[in-house]
Amino acid sequence: MTQSDKNDAQLDVIKLILALTLSYLAVAMPLPVLSGYTHQHLGLGADLGGLAVGIAFLSTLLTRGPAGDLADGRGGKKSMQWGLIIYCVAGLICMLSHWLSPLLSYGVLLLGRLLLGVGESFTIVGMVSWGIGLMGPARSGRVMAWLGMGMYGAFALGGPVGLWIYQKWGFIALMAVCALLPLIGWFAIRPLPSSKPIPGKREPFFKVVKSIWALGAVVGLQGVGFALLGAFITQYFDSQHWAHAGWGLTCFGGGFVLVRILCGHLPDKIGGGKVAFGALIVEAVGQYLLWGAGNSYMALLGALLTGMGCSMVYPAMGVEVVKMINPQQRGTALGAFSAFQDLAYGVSAPLCGLLVGSQGFGIVYLIGGIAASLALVLLIKGRVTEQQQAQAPSQ
Repeated sequence: MTQSDKNDAQLDVIKLILALTLSYLAVAMPLPVLSGYTHQHLGLGADLGGLAVGIAFLSTLLTRGPAGDLADGRGGKKSMQWGLIIYCVAGLICMLSHWLSPLLSYGVLLLGRLLLGVGESFTIVGMVSWGIGLMGPARSGRVMAWLGMGMYGAFALGGPVGLWIYQKWGFIALMAVCALLPLIGWFAIRPLPSSKPIPGKREPFFKVVKSIWALGAVVGLQGVGFALLGAFITQYFDSQHWAHAGWGLTCFGGGFVLVRILCGHLPDKIGGGKVAFGALIVEAVGQYLLWGAGNSYMALLGALLTGMGCSMVYPAMGVEVVKMINPQQRGTALGAFSAFQDLAYGVSAPLCGLLVGSQGFGIVYLIGGIAASLALVLLIKGRVTEQQQAQAPSQ
């Protein structure tokens, strides 16, 4: 690939990321709205509102395998296009639910949320597979770092924008926008060149999971701290009567994005294992600081370090997945790899929330620090095993 070809491929991937960011607003915008909507419009409790939010993560987790199969068999572009269409249909179904009786409305809303999770799986796996196909495996870490920036940029923008649309024009208008944006994204990516599927024998999904489970476990354990900070940081500040509660997520997000911008190239340059090692240390320190914080400033520093640490673990471990898996099964492997993180996001907050009543909010960050420390141990153990296996033939 000539330098001109590399530049063209990089420009195409940047266009992909921009289209993804626009489309991913359909995922981000309803999040601050759904709990209040189900309570105020449907008369349901907070638990059912939480289910409407969380059920999308379940369907994302369960469809990572099919999304990877489609990306490997028919190309990442096809998978992403399917995902964006499913996003659009999900928004229309959620909009339809508004006109039905409360019980039926809630059931249809859940159906729309389930479909949204399916769309997320196909969109993200397709985009990563397509981007790596365009830029080449040697720059896979950069593709995944850019992907995260696009997604979390959409989250940062989508929350307040979604709440504003809902308060000004209502739920129907919000869902109409959520249906329209992925359609715009679909037309934006349509002219971009495809990356051709790579022929070759493909292993069953669960065999792929078995081969990458250690890398997936590292990224899953990293995700515990990520999930717990997002779920409990505001309540933690309030329980300690600290000021600046709103700055917790800002510090986390700022650290996350800053490191992605400055260090997104490092996994490709020096190796994913080295980057993940340093990142997990930073995350663990951040979580332990949050747990032991004596004032808001120490807690904000902990949130900043957590964001900086979490930022690079996924792309760093993703680079290692790309290295160890046959290229014809890259999408399936990355889908399985992402499922570990989905699982961590889905179960961490509910399980740790059970401890808050008796132990206080600080306990969740001790758990997050322990999880990051376990990930570090698992990473070190895996590196030592690799070195021993590499040395074995020469002994």
